[in-house]
Amino acid sequence: MKSDQKILKIHEKDNVLVALADLKKGTEVVYDSKTYVLQNDIPAKHKFVTETLAKGDLVYMYGVLVGKAKKDIAKGDMISTTNLVHDTESYGVNDTNEKEVWLAPDISKFVNKTFNGYHRGDGKVGTENNWLIIPLVFCQNRNVEVLKQALVEKLGYGKKQHLGLDVDALISDYKSGVSAEAILEKDILKEGEDASKNMLFPNVDGVKFLTHDGGCGGATSDAVTLCNLLAGYINNPNVAGATVLSLGCQHAQASILQDALSKMASANTKPVYVLEQQQSVSEKELLADAVKHTFVGLMEANKIERKPASLSKLVIGLECGGSDGFSGISANPTLGYVSDLIVGLGGATVLSEFPELNGVEQELINRCTDSEKAKKFSHIMSTYNSKAEALGAAFSMNPSPGNIKDGLITDAIKSAGAAKKGGTSPVEDVLDYTEQVVKPGLNLLCTPGNDVESTTGLAGSGCNVILFTTGLGTPTGNPITPVVKVSTNTKLFNKMNDIIDFNTGTIIEGEKTIEQAGEELLDFVIEVASGKQTKARQLKQDDFIPWKRGMSL
Repeated sequence: MKSDQKILKIHEKDNVLVALADLKKGTEVVYDSKTYVLQNDIPAKHKFVTETLAKGDLVYMYGVLVGKAKKDIAKGDMISTTNLVHDTESYGVNDTNEKEVWLAPDISKFVNKTFNGYHRGDGKVGTENNWLIIPLVFCQNRNVEVLKQALVEKLGYGKKQHLGLDVDALISDYKSGVSAEAILEKDILKEGEDASKNMLFPNVDGVKFLTHDGGCGGATSDAVTLCNLLAGYINNPNVAGATVLSLGCQHAQASILQDALSKMASANTKPVYVLEQQQSVSEKELLADAVKHTFVGLMEANKIERKPASLSKLVIGLECGGSDGFSGISANPTLGYVSDLIVGLGGATVLSEFPELNGVEQELINRCTDSEKAKKFSHIMSTYNSKAEALGAAFSMNPSPGNIKDGLITDAIKSAGAAKKGGTSPVEDVLDYTEQVVKPGLNLLCTPGNDVESTTGLAGSGCNVILFTTGLGTPTGNPITPVVKVSTNTKLFNKMNDIIDFNTGTIIEGEKTIEQAGEELLDFVIEVASGKQTKARQLKQDDFIPWKRGMSL
């Protein structure tokens, strides 16, 4: 039997083909006038080899080394964890490498477009206008929660739920003696109420409460990093100001936070109110002062209105999570094209998740605009991996069970596809965790591959929009930066439409090109930057996990 040609070769150097649909054992498939007989069932998103491989032979995908055969693999056989092991090329910085001239994509459709954002005194533009309430140490989390209970509903920021849960109906049934079986069959889904219609401060998008488990105990370096991250959140153009709660004796001192903020924004004019519990008469007095200062801050923040801004003011984070075998074929290259468009328009983009750049280091080194940036990237990558190995892990252990099940057999395969989010433009800057985006163009930011830790870092370095690709689905969001969820396949988009914003499965189906999908996605980003609510925003998905620079991939 013949296939319907639902297979793809990504790069001419590759010796694997990707199944775009489920293919049965014994099927004859033809690609580029060559015929292959499948040796086993090949699920969609998985790959099979185009030639017989002996143990130790190398496997290439996306034009780079992604693995080594653990045993002989027959032509037409599927690669899996049983026959393939992670392997990558070595990398290094060569000052003599000639840089290719980068050709930006056609940006004519977007040159005159703008978004409506919040203009800050330092020239940055926010896509949202949020107020932060931040604890410097975990023992202030309770006080933050008390402030949340006191402020959210009264100010009109009550939770807008895409679907409400009618618990009152269950309570009524229980009191009436209804059986457990009847309760399990009862429909309790209903439309949630939108309390934001009654917002007291309509120009303030949200009051955001950041809780965490750090600030004291552990390594002092972690406390310093936490202060740098929190300073980055205050410095983000999507933030109008902050109320900071301190106990007083913790490692994460208010002075460290203020020093970090001064270095990031020497001319900072945003109001930042620091309240210390050990200097207060009582906890109630502390909370009362926090409420009053926050209210005054919101009064000032509400004076700022959305106004047109150039697309060059966009700083877009590039993220992936719950990746699958289509990520590097549809959604990630689409983000890459958006990145190239934004760079061409004078904006900035940020590629993070350093464990998921394993195997493509040399390509990114070659794209760095000078050797110092290349050396910095090389040093961070090697140091990070060495530290992970010393703690019993390594970049090669990064793929999750879900990744592997859906075709990402090795970290190198995952990384080669993940790097596509960075497009083709030169690397203008390399940033360590919490360092701020200060240059237009493509930036590399060191974060772990963990979805929430990475998105937390992207917002902390200044991203005012985050694009997040997923092949398996994830509800991840961020407190201060809107997260646009992009699906790699149409099945996922239809199944989890309540948490996914944009579909690139049309590329897999041949309905659209990467360029077409990229232009449509950028149009969607402009809407979001002007106030359109993402699915994560509608669900109040405000995930915040600071990265402790220990072992986290």
